[in-house]
Amino acid sequence: MPKTLVVTNDFPPRPGGIQAFVHNMAVRRPAGSIVVYASSWRDGSEVARFDAEQPFPVIRDRSTMLLPTPRVTRRAAELLRAEGCDTVWFGAAAPLGLMAPALRRAGAGRLLGMTHGHEAAWAQLPGSRQLLRRIGEGTDTLTYLGEYTRSRIARAVGPGPAARMAQLPPGVDEKTFHPDSGGAVVRARLGLTDRPVVVCVSRLVARKGQDTLIRALPLILAAEPDTVLLIVGGGPYLADLRKLAEETGVADSVRFTGEVPWAELPAHYGAGDVFAMPCRTRRGGLDVEGLGIVYLEASATGLPVVAGDSGGAPDAVLEGETGYVVPGGSPEPTAERIVRLLADEELRRRLGRAGRRWVEQAWRWDLLAQRLGGLLEGRTVSDKP
Repeated sequence: MPKTLVVTNDFPPRPGGIQAFVHNMAVRRPAGSIVVYASSWRDGSEVARFDAEQPFPVIRDRSTMLLPTPRVTRRAAELLRAEGCDTVWFGAAAPLGLMAPALRRAGAGRLLGMTHGHEAAWAQLPGSRQLLRRIGEGTDTLTYLGEYTRSRIARAVGPGPAARMAQLPPGVDEKTFHPDSGGAVVRARLGLTDRPVVVCVSRLVARKGQDTLIRALPLILAAEPDTVLLIVGGGPYLADLRKLAEETGVADSVRFTGEVPWAELPAHYGAGDVFAMPCRTRRGGLDVEGLGIVYLEASATGLPVVAGDSGGAPDAVLEGETGYVVPGGSPEPTAERIVRLLADEELRRRLGRAGRRWVEQAWRWDLLAQRLGGLLEGRTVSDKP
């Protein structure tokens, strides 16, 4: 079994999707097979507590942002040799994968870089595209989330590295996200027990499309007058969304929960009848949804989903089977799909059951962790999970 040095900027307790992705994969690796080299974070005591609880060593750099500088590269090479590692796993290929040639010289026999939405954005700009090509040439395998990110990254890295790419999306803990997650308790606490609920769980930023849901709400209310839009999460867009709800005249039908502890998220998904996040692409393609794990968490909870067509979001939906994809930023088609689902309980149940089955069959963490193991060990794996 190879011993792997994980080099990552993205690691808990710093919050975020990539952080959760890397950590969930790491804790599923065999005992004694990994060492993590990660950046620091603002709360040193919380970091220390978290690191002490992990089933593997976590070595923190003094900086809060790991970059492929000479100092960081030397430190990674020293750890590689000191810990007896023969494999390197970059939690995010850009920019840390630029260290690959130096780490190979230090003794790494295999190097793997995980890519996410931001690498697809790098692929669109001339300067960063050249850096991405160097990363592809220096690593043995680059992973990708779905077809959207693969196609863009492949064009940037060139034919050789593109041929070595392998799909590795994040997974879902189906034991945590499930239909009996406690949604009734949340509905009762918020006074929504007998009302149709459209739920959106996400960070509040413009790309996610909470504003589109608010603009769609008058059309939804015209068909389903008791509907409530439950917006779960915090972020810089909150004040704008509150103002928009007032201006649109639907403030009484919108509930903002603010940030919710991770342990309470499954119950908040379960409080909905329909999950909707009509995300959109912004800034000329630089601000794009890499995948949208929230759709799969909602599916695991047994909800039908309505997704925007930004980036790789459609990869997380089986159109017409687990939910629907709508044009991002378009209130009318968003409202149409939501109204159809709210009006048809059997349709909601059918799509929710199909979504749950799909997560169990293809998106469980244990299945994807096995795939990562094969990639780290250099075994041939299929193009798809």
